[in-house]
Amino acid sequence: MLILLAPIFGIHIIGIILLLVATIDNAWWMTDNMSTDVWGRWLLTNGKWNFTDLPVGAHYPEDYLQAVQASSILACIFSILGIFVFVAQLFTLEKGNRFTISGIFQLLACLCIMIAASIYTDRFHLDEKFGWYGHCFVLAWISFALTFISSIIYFVLRKKVAEHGH
Repeated sequence: MLILLAPIFGIHIIGIILLLVATIDNAWWMTDNMSTDVWGRWLLTNGKWNFTDLPVGAHYPEDYLQAVQASSILACIFSILGIFVFVAQLFTLEKGNRFTISGIFQLLACLCIMIAASIYTDRFHLDEKFGWYGHCFVLAWISFALTFISSIIYFVLRKKVAEHGH
């Protein structure tokens, strides 16, 4: 069982790292001289990157931006709580109930980052002809997949432990 738990723990940690990078780093939307994240915009001027606030108006609706920010942060929090619960459950709960709470936290993290990336896709940069989604946007979708896989593994593992435990 320990050999099985190590890769699950590793997937969970990788998911947390990807969530944190996607939320914190500055590359959700990029052009040759601009890098935008959910917190601000970096502009390349005279060979130096300068931080500026995101523009206000129809291109960046504030309510949607706050929803993306909140969902990204919640995804990180749920996934980090999930790893602590995972470790705590190994020592405190009986077989059959061990991985349910971790699976729920990962599923919540999965839903939150999916909401953040979906809103960003649907509401931002729609009419911009030049630019591309940056690595943080891609990492958000990859972390969605990892947290979803991790939550499914926790639920399947709970069922297998329960079957072998009785």
